[in-house]
Amino acid sequence: MSQWKIYTGHANPHKPELPAAPPWRRFPADLDAGSAFMATEEMAEAVNAALHLRRPLLLTGRAGSGKSSLIDSVARELRLGRVLRWHVTSSTTLTEALYRYDAIGRLHSRGLEKDPNASPPPISEYLRLGPLGTALVPGSRPRALLIDEIDKSDIDLPNDLLNIFERGEFEIPELARHNERWVDIPGHDEKDTSYRIERGQVQCTEFPFVVLTSNGERDFPAAFLRRCIRLRMPDPGLEELTAIVRAHLGDAVFKDGKTAIEVQILDFIQRRKHSEVATDQLLNAIYLVTGPFRAEGDERNKIIDLLLSELKSDTVTDRTPPQ
Repeated sequence: MSQWKIYTGHANPHKPELPAAPPWRRFPADLDAGSAFMATEEMAEAVNAALHLRRPLLLTGRAGSGKSSLIDSVARELRLGRVLRWHVTSSTTLTEALYRYDAIGRLHSRGLEKDPNASPPPISEYLRLGPLGTALVPGSRPRALLIDEIDKSDIDLPNDLLNIFERGEFEIPELARHNERWVDIPGHDEKDTSYRIERGQVQCTEFPFVVLTSNGERDFPAAFLRRCIRLRMPDPGLEELTAIVRAHLGDAVFKDGKTAIEVQILDFIQRRKHSEVATDQLLNAIYLVTGPFRAEGDERNKIIDLLLSELKSDTVTDRTPPQ
């Protein structure tokens, strides 16, 4: 049995000591996220253009090319705080990214009151800012906001974002209808942090640093595109991939010589020419075959093929022979 095999499929129940997790799979997440990201000069120019012009940065490129990691590097270097993340799906709406109001919960709480004349519970207890809403709260420093996979959204969402990108403000109608001048409501995914909202209006003082990612699954309206700085993330070559491996895994992976790693990287580059593979797959493969519990020989090659398999779904066909 190879030393790397924790599970054999036919052993008696046992409690093996699990090896350490890869650096990128340790939880809670590393607060120094972005420290290992290797930005190119082209990426830095696009980021600086977006920062100077207060425009969103729209990134396209292969899966695993670093589209959603670039913002961590920017937030870390410029001390923009924890990145706010908005993961887009086909059912995502602009309103839920701005704020959420639990009207049913508030109505239920009022129904539990024994006194029918009692005032309803404060509306602020049932409101929470979404990631986009939190990013637009006034502050002395801009926040960093990732809008991930915008191309998976409903067809109208990019157009719905135009006014937000232009004016940097929005209204919470549920608050605007009340007489309270100030209301404190919690921000997105932030413990013990509330923001003071005046008469239901939120107006940013520093436009957030916004990164949108797209896998190129659809086209966007021209009006949306002209409000963005656009960049296709490049495919890293041998030198860049070597630097990425060193940044994520350290010098220890080169203990058998730099050439051994270069061979794996060159093999990855060749695979990338003919199939869809991602940089994080390369990191996974190198981590497993260079670690203390690594496989050897034919088993090693099988693991590499497994981890560098093409990024496509396998389809199941009916193999029932005709009658």
